[in-house]
Amino acid sequence: MPDQEAMPDPAHQQPAKRRAGRPAKAILAVAPITQAALELIRRDGYKGLTMAALAKRLNVAPSALYNHVRSKQDVLALVQDHLMSFVDVSAFAEAAWPEAVRAWARSYRDVFAQHTPLIPIIAVQPIADSPQTLRSYEAVADGFRRAGWPESEIVDAIVALESFIYGSAFDVNAPEDIFDGGGQPAAPGLTGAVQAREARHGRYTADRAFALGLDAIVDGLLARRGDT
Repeated sequence: MPDQEAMPDPAHQQPAKRRAGRPAKAILAVAPITQAALELIRRDGYKGLTMAALAKRLNVAPSALYNHVRSKQDVLALVQDHLMSFVDVSAFAEAAWPEAVRAWARSYRDVFAQHTPLIPIIAVQPIADSPQTLRSYEAVADGFRRAGWPESEIVDAIVALESFIYGSAFDVNAPEDIFDGGGQPAAPGLTGAVQAREARHGRYTADRAFALGLDAIVDGLLARRGDT
């Protein structure tokens, strides 16, 4: 009769069953989810970003994706945080307020000029679930505060600048001939202005208009700060 103690225990031969629910280790990371979402938006626009399309892009089942993000809104929070991490706010700790605003605004514009389909979405996206975005705004708000801005005026001044920045991001992608009238006689005043600009500054680019507008806003905000 075989030794009972030498017999293998059948219970130890069976692989342990995984409990239902979230996997023990994450099968997706934040960076691939964010990058896949950006690629979808770049290719198909905002409407192309669906949870099903995102799961397919990541080559996982939708249920696996939902283990990491609860909804499309969560995905947008990741995208917002990713993009805002590239906006340089360092000048607010180093430079005078006007120069800091100009550096921040240019960086902000350049980041979103590469992702214009997202501007209408990010512009109204709540920031509560985006820690990098919160840190970015905190640095900007602190810069305004140190420059003597009244607490009650800081948010409105930032939003006013952002409105200009987002519009300028679209303008970066405008063609050089955007104001060419095609020889039509309907707008002689505009045609003359376009020709005069080209004679003095060359073909249209977004940078000169951006600098002009930003200077006007910064000067206007400085004047308003003095009146508050």
